[in-house]
Amino acid sequence: MKVFSMFDGVGGFIVGLNNADPIYFETLYSNQYEPSRKTQDAYEVGCYRFPNIEHIPTDVALIPDEKYKEMSENGVDMIVGGFPCQDYSVARSKKNEMGIEGKKGVLFWEIIRATKNIKPKYLILENVDRLLKAPSNQRGRDFAIMLGAFNQLGYSVEWRVINAADYGRAQRRRRVFFFVYRNDTPWAKKIDKEFEVGDEKTFDTYKSYIFEKGLFAQQFPVKSSPIKKRVHFNHLAEDLAEISDNFKDGMMWNSGVMRHGYFYTADTEPLGNEQPITLGDIVIPENEVPDNYYITGDKLEKFKYLRGPKKLTRTSADGHEYIYSEGGMSEYDSLELPGRTMLTSEGSVNRSTHLLKIDGKYRLITPIEAERLQDFPDDWTKYKLNSKGEVVEVSDRMRMFFMGNALVTGIVTRIANGIKSIDLNINL
Repeated sequence: MKVFSMFDGVGGFIVGLNNADPIYFETLYSNQYEPSRKTQDAYEVGCYRFPNIEHIPTDVALIPDEKYKEMSENGVDMIVGGFPCQDYSVARSKKNEMGIEGKKGVLFWEIIRATKNIKPKYLILENVDRLLKAPSNQRGRDFAIMLGAFNQLGYSVEWRVINAADYGRAQRRRRVFFFVYRNDTPWAKKIDKEFEVGDEKTFDTYKSYIFEKGLFAQQFPVKSSPIKKRVHFNHLAEDLAEISDNFKDGMMWNSGVMRHGYFYTADTEPLGNEQPITLGDIVIPENEVPDNYYITGDKLEKFKYLRGPKKLTRTSADGHEYIYSEGGMSEYDSLELPGRTMLTSEGSVNRSTHLLKIDGKYRLITPIEAERLQDFPDDWTKYKLNSKGEVVEVSDRMRMFFMGNALVTGIVTRIANGIKSIDLNINL
């Protein structure tokens, strides 16, 4: 399986694929470019870690169609990517959300352009789970447009919101994953034969696929009944402009599948039989923690204030004063639980930053511990190959930023195992 990794970051998808089978999954190309940064640190980490991959350090919108056609000719049959999510992220206010129309959100159309030219058998994509609800004034529209775009190209889409800690990983990180497959693949034809029977379509048409037989159902098992009987079924308009203007459905649950323009979705619940890795399991020995990671004095008091309950007087845009309330959280993160979701602000004095208390001392997590929370090998991001061809160290702050942007590679590994099984016709 030859792979093109879009929006590659520091290679999380590639790490996950390689952990599944480094022979079966062969990444030939990657693209990583951050327009706001003069130095392309993530790209340079990729160059250091994967010297045999062709790395494309340019804005994805500037990659010519001819390059994608070259990838197709060289046998690329899978695209992977965690496309930029700032326009959907919960970190953005609803007032400022842009969704698929935002500067980062529009990059989804670059995935569609790549798909048109490469015509891969499969895609694995990842984004924040808020995507299913965006934008707030037309809930679910953006995701419906994405489903419609793949439908126009002759692809089906299976999706699942996955909390990594529910499936044995070390971080409570919720992300929506897409498994996209071309409708002329053996897997799609098998599904057609089993599920596309009769003209009448309801949610029950694909119920067993969502709960038992789909890729996500097999790799990330769920309970057999939906939460609060939340299921839904509908048909997408063929015209994307019509979806954009008129979509009012608003019920895209955390699991589902789109086939031939119809979508079937349910609110599923993990079995809950997999124990997560805890923070205590991933911390390094205290004698290996640099002194600058320990927190004392005013800085510690600031952390305690930020993590505590508070009521603040704020002023709205129209001059109206109101009270903003924020509930408290634990003074420090429990070593007996998996980590909370890391953000790109990890390591700064911030409410979302992990704060540990070990042997009576407070400290931040180290870059190695951040890498372990995302299932990367230790010191994965310590070095990069710069533009001069020199191997140099990456700053700790940038390493934290990388991990805040990354994904849990262990989840990718499980998805890859499912795709390998499908591609080898094991389940056919």
